Amino acid sequence: MSDLLIFAVAFAVLAALTLIRLAKGPTAADRMVAGDAADTLICVALVLFSLFSGRGIYLDIALVAALFGVIDTMLVGRYLEKEGGKEQ
Repeated sequence: MSDLLIFAVAFAVLAALTLIRLAKGPTAADRMVAGDAADTLICVALVLFSLFSGRGIYLDIALVAALFGVIDTMLVGRYLEKEGGKEQ
């Protein structure tokens, strides 16, 4: 098995662990940070898998996922700023 594939699987497992924090997070800020971390790990796993498979489509998917992750972080941060970080 290639080293790239091993690292891609490792990053995917780490992303799954951050998704657990996303579900259990005690505050909205914790959930936002966990979601951003999971997005970054998934993008890295997609880039490594793209290098392993030799197909560029996974790079496009990683780029779009990273773009949506940045937009999501900005929108949630703005929402938390307006609400004062209160949980409902």
